Amino acid sequence: MTGEAPIIQLKGMGKEFKTANGPVVALDDINLDIRRGEIFGIIGLSGAGKSTLVRCINMLEIPTSGEVIFEGQNLAALPEREQRKARQSMGMIFQQFNLLAQRNVIRNICFPMEIAGFTKAKAQARALELLKLVGLEDRAKAYPAQLSGGQKQRVAIARAIATSPKVILCDEATSALDPNTTKSILQLLKQINQDLGITVIVITHEMAVIEAICDRVAIIDHSHIAEVGNVSDIFTDPKSRIGRQLILGDAVENVRFDNSRKIRITFDGRESMEPVIANMILASKVPVNIMYASTRDIGGKAVGQMIVQLPEDETDANRALNYLKSVKILFEEVTGDDI
Repeated sequence: MTGEAPIIQLKGMGKEFKTANGPVVALDDINLDIRRGEIFGIIGLSGAGKSTLVRCINMLEIPTSGEVIFEGQNLAALPEREQRKARQSMGMIFQQFNLLAQRNVIRNICFPMEIAGFTKAKAQARALELLKLVGLEDRAKAYPAQLSGGQKQRVAIARAIATSPKVILCDEATSALDPNTTKSILQLLKQINQDLGITVIVITHEMAVIEAICDRVAIIDHSHIAEVGNVSDIFTDPKSRIGRQLILGDAVENVRFDNSRKIRITFDGRESMEPVIANMILASKVPVNIMYASTRDIGGKAVGQMIVQLPEDETDANRALNYLKSVKILFEEVTGDDI
């Protein structure tokens, strides 16, 4: 169960890099609350500032302005020892795994525990326990070069949670993996979140990753937060242009509008197996033309939008609309300017 109290708060956070050609603003006035126990997604196009954002959260990059609050404490204001302790409460998983090639699997997992001062026996026992959790107990003595991409990421996940962090930061953790492996890694992250209560922050450019496991999402665009909210709400009705581009795709902009009446149907949580359009056609006995559709199944519920062309005959068109009203389906009439 997701708690309401934020474990991480970003308040007016900014990051500027000095270059030979002058300062470059990577992040500007970022304000986010990430709740304890949730899976929070941060999505944006390449260059939007996602990776800089995640590196500011764990202070690998020091913000130029604003605050990073972790469990009620401003990280920048803490003494170095306290800041280091706070950072140990945040595990990190990378796109390229970042395993140590000279160490076998179990010694890779032991590495952060060695730094944290675990005894060798305690670190070994914990590593074996984690290998079982990630389904690699038979690969303890293998080296990274002998593992598949998915196996490497499982080792990286085990290493990230070795010191029992409160937060895992995943920076494009599935970008180098094929779709099936991505699915299994996301399921593992969800299992860890549910079973261990670890807050998971997912940085990605892939909407399918957000859709698969996240509770809430922030969309970042050109160093700013464009919008933030529950995944189902944002998938149903993205408010920002970048949100519409990421969720609905470019296809909706290519829908050609003539003078016929068209409606946008919004799916905001009906059962995903319910045949809404088929039922409308059967009940009203009029044909309609689906011009564009972008709907997804999130937790068994249908969310998204569909643009439908109504029949030219006004009586027929109104019969279809009356059916939608009777079953309480959200819709609005649209023109090309509304997309």
